[in-house]
Amino acid sequence: MASQWFASWFDSPHYHKLYGYRDDSEAKVFVDALVNRLRPEINAELLDLGCGAGRHSRQLASRGLRVTGVDLSAGSIAEARRGERPGLRFLRHDMREPFGSQAFDYVVNLFTSFGYFDEPTEHAQVVSNIAGSLRCGGRLVLDYLNVYAAEARQMPAETKTIDGVIYGLTRWSDARHFFKRIEITETPGSQPLVYVEQVAKFTLPDFQALFVSQGLTIEDVYGDYDLTPYDAGGSPRLILVARKGPAASASGLGARQRLADAA
Repeated sequence: MASQWFASWFDSPHYHKLYGYRDDSEAKVFVDALVNRLRPEINAELLDLGCGAGRHSRQLASRGLRVTGVDLSAGSIAEARRGERPGLRFLRHDMREPFGSQAFDYVVNLFTSFGYFDEPTEHAQVVSNIAGSLRCGGRLVLDYLNVYAAEARQMPAETKTIDGVIYGLTRWSDARHFFKRIEITETPGSQPLVYVEQVAKFTLPDFQALFVSQGLTIEDVYGDYDLTPYDAGGSPRLILVARKGPAASASGLGARQRLADAA
């Protein structure tokens, strides 16, 4: 299925090569800013939803949080598990499936780890799962691209060479999505590998509508990893901090049991 492009691409070693410049030092800067803003209690429970190989999870756990990282990519979770320790664990899980009820003080979804699906109902289900997993008063941090800046600065085509591998990138968009075609040539004359990324064009009003239906109220909106105020015309990112109110409370299994069952 076209909507499952992420299942194969995020498990490819080329994904990690292409985005390898997103390293632990960048994650540390962002996490430092988030912790200063949120001021979490020691041993607060945090879910890193779409954690990848765990670079943000590790930083968050080092600040005294109890972190569970989940991701659909088996390869990323295998890599992340190399850093497991008490208070930091990783599980393979699809964010479209529930991941606990009132079990977390914080949920973070970082580095545009949202907006991958074809059907609006799938995105709504993820937000519902997030709200259901948060305790009353808990917070969501969602880090997304700024649609307006991405449209203005979109580079139609470029080529990168990394460790002798050639990555040909072609970008375009329609009314609802951004697309990126990645053509990978591993050796001269070899048949290229091709992947196509797809990310929905969610703006601040779109997220407001998604959140309010689940009892999530946006408290702050930032525009970069230093948490400077959001500017629709210029900010590279759209970073939302939302709080769960009592209307979104739910009942059911705790997160650790539910995730253990799904692992």
